[in-house]
Amino acid sequence: MLFAVNGTLMRGLELNPNMIAAGATFVREEWTAPVYRLWSINNNHPGMVRVADGGAAIALELWEVEAPGLVRILEAEPAGLSIGRVFLADGTLVLGVLAEPILTQGQREITAFGGWRAYIAQRQTMADQA
Repeated sequence: MLFAVNGTLMRGLELNPNMIAAGATFVREEWTAPVYRLWSINNNHPGMVRVADGGAAIALELWEVEAPGLVRILEAEPAGLSIGRVFLADGTLVLGVLAEPILTQGQREITAFGGWRAYIAQRQTMADQA
């Protein structure tokens, strides 16, 4: 099945080995429909929530994964993240990583960056300039 990831499970990031260990195969980069907001959870990982108003398209990756692998991935995800339905820009509906809304309370909203990679790249640029 197709599985959408929007943060540290993406290629080259901290938890990507969890995808590989679960037997997942990268398919392509993609965008969500413009109905999501994104937060940085303690600068460790993102939290994406579907909203009725004020949403944007968020960059993500699609992976092919079998059901047992999906369970393995979910078991290793940080608390407050879960599997849900994600609407892609082309209208397709796939399983993907979403955050419980309570996880985002008091966290920095990063929707304007368009995705986790853009956010961490900006953080790195600022750190390099400091």
